[in-house]
Amino acid sequence: SYRTEPVLMYQDMTARDLLQQRYTLPNGDTVWKISPLIEAALEGGMAVLDGLNRVNPGTLSILQRLVHDREVTLHDGTRLLRHDKFDGMKEKLNLNDQELNEKAVYRIHPSFRMIGLAEPPTTGSSAQQWLNPELLTLFLYHHMEPLSVNNELEVIQKLVPDVSMDEIKGLLKLCQKLRSAKDANSSLAGSLSTRQLIRISKRLAASQHNTDRLKLVSDAVHKACLSRFLPQLARSALCGALESSGLPPEAFPVQDLTMNDISCEVKDGFLTIGGVSAPLCGGEEQEESSVAKVPDVLFYNNAQHLAVMKDMLQDYNLGEHILIVGNQGVGKNKIVDRFLHLLNKPREYLQLHRDTTVQSLTVQPTVRDGIIVYEDSALVRAARMGHALVVDEADKAPTHVTCILKALLESGRATLADGRKILDHLSTSTSNKEVILMHPDFRMFVLANRPGFPFLGNDFFGAVGDVFSCHAVDNPSVASELDMLRQYGANVPESSLKKLVAAFGELRDLADRGLISYPYSTREVVNIVKHLEKFPKEGLANVVRNVFDFDAYSKETKEQLSSVMHKHGIPIGAKPHDVRLAKPLPLSAPKLSGYWNILHQSSSYCDVKPIRMSVKGPVHLTVQNYEIERTEDRGLDFSEQFAHWQLPQFFRTNIITDIAVSKSGPVDIVNIFAVNGAALFSMEHGGNTVKYIDMYDVFPNVGSMSHSCVKIAPLGPPLAGQLLLFEQKTKFLLMIDPSTGSTRRLFIPEMEGASDPHHSMRRTSASSTPPYKMCSEFSEEFCSVVFFKENGHQLLQLNAINGEVHGVTVDFNIQDVQLVAHDKWLITEAETNIKYMLSTQSPEDDVPTKLTQIKEEGVDLGFGSQLPHPQPITPNYLTEYKPHRFVTPINRILVDKDSYAKCVVGFPHLTATNEIYSFPRSNSSLEDSFIEKGRTIYRGLTKFVPPKPPCQILSSSNQVVKVVSLKTVPEKAFDQGTQPRMTSHCLEVADLGQHMLRYVPIPQAVAESPYVSWQSSISESGYHLARGRDDVLYTVDTGGCVREWETGLLNLQRSLAEWRAMIGSDDMEDKLQITTERESGEDVTAPKHGKIDPKNAPHVGGNTWAGGTGGRDTAGMGGKGGPYRLDMGHDVTQIPDWEKEAVPEHVKKAAREVAQKAFKERLREIRMSEFDADMYEKFSSHVRKQDGSLSICRIIINKSAKGKERQWLKHQATGELDDMKLIEGLTGEKNIYKRRAEQEPEPGTPQQKPKRIRVVMDVSGSMYRFNGLDNRLERTVEAACLVMESFEGYKEKFKYELWGHSGDGFDIPLVTYEKPPTNNKERLEVMKTMHAHAQFCMSGDHTLEAAEYAVKNIKEQEADEYFVVVLSDANLERYGIRPMQFAEVLTSDDEVNAFVIFIGSLGDQAERLKKQLPLGRSFVCMDTKNIPQILQQIFTSSLLK
Repeated sequence: SYRTEPVLMYQDMTARDLLQQRYTLPNGDTVWKISPLIEAALEGGMAVLDGLNRVNPGTLSILQRLVHDREVTLHDGTRLLRHDKFDGMKEKLNLNDQELNEKAVYRIHPSFRMIGLAEPPTTGSSAQQWLNPELLTLFLYHHMEPLSVNNELEVIQKLVPDVSMDEIKGLLKLCQKLRSAKDANSSLAGSLSTRQLIRISKRLAASQHNTDRLKLVSDAVHKACLSRFLPQLARSALCGALESSGLPPEAFPVQDLTMNDISCEVKDGFLTIGGVSAPLCGGEEQEESSVAKVPDVLFYNNAQHLAVMKDMLQDYNLGEHILIVGNQGVGKNKIVDRFLHLLNKPREYLQLHRDTTVQSLTVQPTVRDGIIVYEDSALVRAARMGHALVVDEADKAPTHVTCILKALLESGRATLADGRKILDHLSTSTSNKEVILMHPDFRMFVLANRPGFPFLGNDFFGAVGDVFSCHAVDNPSVASELDMLRQYGANVPESSLKKLVAAFGELRDLADRGLISYPYSTREVVNIVKHLEKFPKEGLANVVRNVFDFDAYSKETKEQLSSVMHKHGIPIGAKPHDVRLAKPLPLSAPKLSGYWNILHQSSSYCDVKPIRMSVKGPVHLTVQNYEIERTEDRGLDFSEQFAHWQLPQFFRTNIITDIAVSKSGPVDIVNIFAVNGAALFSMEHGGNTVKYIDMYDVFPNVGSMSHSCVKIAPLGPPLAGQLLLFEQKTKFLLMIDPSTGSTRRLFIPEMEGASDPHHSMRRTSASSTPPYKMCSEFSEEFCSVVFFKENGHQLLQLNAINGEVHGVTVDFNIQDVQLVAHDKWLITEAETNIKYMLSTQSPEDDVPTKLTQIKEEGVDLGFGSQLPHPQPITPNYLTEYKPHRFVTPINRILVDKDSYAKCVVGFPHLTATNEIYSFPRSNSSLEDSFIEKGRTIYRGLTKFVPPKPPCQILSSSNQVVKVVSLKTVPEKAFDQGTQPRMTSHCLEVADLGQHMLRYVPIPQAVAESPYVSWQSSISESGYHLARGRDDVLYTVDTGGCVREWETGLLNLQRSLAEWRAMIGSDDMEDKLQITTERESGEDVTAPKHGKIDPKNAPHVGGNTWAGGTGGRDTAGMGGKGGPYRLDMGHDVTQIPDWEKEAVPEHVKKAAREVAQKAFKERLREIRMSEFDADMYEKFSSHVRKQDGSLSICRIIINKSAKGKERQWLKHQATGELDDMKLIEGLTGEKNIYKRRAEQEPEPGTPQQKPKRIRVVMDVSGSMYRFNGLDNRLERTVEAACLVMESFEGYKEKFKYELWGHSGDGFDIPLVTYEKPPTNNKERLEVMKTMHAHAQFCMSGDHTLEAAEYAVKNIKEQEADEYFVVVLSDANLERYGIRPMQFAEVLTSDDEVNAFVIFIGSLGDQAERLKKQLPLGRSFVCMDTKNIPQILQQIFTSSLLK
């Protein structure tokens, strides 16, 4: 029945504060007041000294006499004596207690006891240890071990009897696993204390979610650990521990919620969010002053924020205090204010900062009429009145200050600076004016930024988070953010909102990876949208640029931000006149070129027989989702191409056979098939994820000699989204659902022969019979396709809905089949090229059986005559109108090599003679006399049957688009007759409605297939073309690059208007350019470098100075005849292009020779040949693409300094008077001094000593031996190049070394601290040395010895931090190296951060080895582009220590 007196210990506490405090009486007098420790000594209570580890050891020395002698002298002269000594004095002097008290002598109660609470000292830490020999004699020490599983289970059962034990056992198993871990898991155990387990149990017991209860346990663990903001190593460790404990590894995907999944309403005095309800606060009896403190903010609901508020409401009902952690600008304040507004709960607000002290946290001293008056802080007011206290920026205050919040919430008690106490509301001390009872409705909402990189604030969560229920607030998901932005900007175009959400989403990802310093949040996006809503004409690009003005000082950051904006189609830096559309040319006028006469009198009927089709399956193939970088191509200028992206998992040996677009869903789905490594790629238009299905085990292995070709036929409702895949050589037919991977084999005996239909789906061999072809013009509209064999007699119609197959037999050899309508097929005879129409006998028939000959007649022969020796039109492309939209007969468009397009009027529905009008090419020999001027037969086309690639007919735009070689394009198609670079083909766009012809260059593929003949047999140009809805065109090239195009004039006009609206008008940004047409009158003579101006003054012309502009002969800018460009930073005066072109050839040749000489001289300076430069560029360019160098440097530079320096410590209770704190001294503030001492650096403090990094490279013979298998040696060399380039220019920040190990030894120096390579030549020498050593070294492995030597040797020189990274292959078993030995080496020194990256593996060697090493210490890297991310994880992992 002891009465406890909690004594909160904090860093600034002085020895005087432990015993007495001074405060001011109302009349201005200052008096001494005893501390809670002395109160406990006088009244026989138990003083609980909480936080001994936070106090300076010298402060606690004042307790020596009190502990050993049980007496103490206070600062006002009062003496406290041991009870027997006090009683003896009383008897000796014959005085009573009151008389002795009047003489300032008091009796220490015999029941007085002290209990100290502290965290254990860290063994081996370089920080000052609080437990010194002087303190060891003060207390009897007991180590509080974590409760065992059984004990914790017993505690939880008693405190939360309603919780299910099955759910808790998995949770306790997880905690035991984390607490016993010796790797990255050990840092997570502190987040799952017994208090947190009880909190999770209460939440589970109160939850009404009856399904998937284990998911709730896992979600609660992720919240308690704030897994969203853990480094990747720690997060992976947590997920692995959850899975091994029988719990789901991932948290609930809040980002997938929609507004249909969660709701919020206030009704009948209750707030309900997503099924969780709580009564509203206050009511009619609420004071007016309290009502005014209820926050009211503009808030638009979104699913993600409502989910956070739902969890907050559940914890609020359980009486918990809430901690909300998130990046800057994600809406933490708005969520809390909205939550309190819905609850009608008054709010007190307290913002912390770096200089917040314990005193300012509790009371605010002010001077009134010369008297110091202590006013209650927001904390005290909220605790007394039962309001909500919102503590903002909690991570900014020192942790020893915010620990007072922990003491208040843990014990319900706190002592204020003026001597008053806050006690729990259950306390009996209700009449004492010095006591403030904490209201039972008091709640604390603490807001803090995420711990660690990149904010580098104090770790509030690690120090105090245990007493709070923690919630992580992230930026809203794409859907939630779009919903919210639509409400902020109702009139802002939807396309602009989507671009903003996508661009800022990528910026946040870059911030998480450390590539940019500031995490651009929802706050910035909301402000942009609000601005656009109010000023719609300003332009999106201008408004976005204003947000980035602060980063404009950094050229590197500015370029990175601009590239992200351009990637997502936000034209920052573009001008309204930056339009790069293809040049229009006149299209030849249409000419009457012939007639088609349908000979109905010669009609006959074909035999039709049903065929039984077999179906095998389904087999469920694995669907892998790969993220892609979809780049908008209208960031800097406007052209027909508006986006492109690269197929993932696409290799140089792959050959694309077809591209098809499924248009039956809400958005286009682009489907692409590749052979020679069979794979199907599927992607939604505008998405950023590609579904990849590896079909190697399903499709027949026909080999490279057979030139296999797979065609795609998309299906429509009720099979929408599914595809038919048909391999023409083997007649292998599949139906596949790309979203699920469900695959069925369709077996048609008439097509495949009489073999067993139930043979394995895995392998068949290519047949020697002629290939079948598939006609899929109406596959999506009617779910039917037609198959035919060249020179065969039979056509097979497959209905994919009911599975029916019908065979139609004709009495001639078939050359080609075109489906001009679903029930009308155009067939060409092989020997004679005679055309036939196969149609149904009646509209009710499903299969065409009526065969009618078509007679072709030339214009010069008149009606009734047949063209002599008719030439086959190959290929035939026919399309159709929509009949219900036009009164005119239905027409067809035909495309051949001699014309841009031909229109067959009325075909095939007009039974009379069909006229053929042609748009001839320039070399076509068509007559001009039969043109009917003014007649428009091609305008208003709305739907076409798509032709075969590489040609498409765009019905809405009245255009025929073909892929043509650049050699066939007329020179006048391009400005100044100059053909575009880096292109070999163009899109030929023939606009039949506007009589216009345009040639749009297609960028050249980055890679060409080595199987040239195979590729040419599928597509001679290497490009494939498909049409989507709204006449969007898709092309894919041999390198796997998919591009999206707009060619329709109406679409281009609309897009151009939107693009210019995004740019807006900002005339101030445009520099005035003055153009004058005059000739300089000076001729060029001989190129030269020119004189160097020591003053670097601007020079225009003169033929004297190097670096001038608009001159001649000298190196400079904007002139003519100079040998090379030389920019000295001045404004450029540009001479006209025509004067440049007039420079004689011999002068140009001389200028080139001077430039080459200067370049070779530079190479000679670093002893680097041109061959060496090319070789180095080969490695460097691959590394540079990953932006790895920049990310590594930023991480290391921005990391916290670990070293300690002597500096001025402010806010001290002793030392020299701080002249900046004089006013505070007058008001009674005690911490007004400063003193010199060693201080732990604040997070983000610039380091004073360099960090030392040693990279140990594997250059053993196995690296060379297996390089041909997985390129492991090339990856190692590229990794070395990455490290050397990354650390160049940062000598003061860190020192790095590269050491090799092989069978020749474990200490092979490649790069040393003293002589790092300074240019490309030296770096190349290192890379050459590595390659040569691996080739000629002895067999053997010294990985273990090299790692051990590196860990021990790196500490020979003092540094801020030490890192050892071992790059090796996983071939350790061969040399008898056990994983346990390797693990001991990596963890042998706590001050050295040692890691291993396995860069080569035979089979799953590396993965198996990784699982046996300490978690977070090993990585597997089979692609160099992943090395920057791995190094980032390595460097950020030390922030957890």
